[in-house]
Amino acid sequence: MIVPRDSSAVGPVEMQIGPDDVRAMSPRRTSEDIESLGKEAREELQRHAQALQESLVTLFNRIEAVKEEHDKLDSHNKFLQKYIGDLMSTSKFTPSSSRAKK
Repeated sequence: MIVPRDSSAVGPVEMQIGPDDVRAMSPRRTSEDIESLGKEAREELQRHAQALQESLVTLFNRIEAVKEEHDKLDSHNKFLQKYIGDLMSTSKFTPSSSRAKK
């Protein structure tokens, strides 16, 4: 619908709300009520943010511990691989020498 700017049909429309309408039954909140609700919401949000930060720190610490354990196990694994390789190269009991003796 297109209406010219200077038309009187443009502007707020008065609505008639009956006494049984839900909008008429909703309680009016005072500015103190709204401020109290806002304060409670901010406090809850701050508590939630604090809990998330604490869980993030806990996860970070756990990741660091697992990484250290992984590095330690990886180092041990490389040492054992080298040790076993050295044993196999100096051992008299290799698969090729045991076949030759049969």
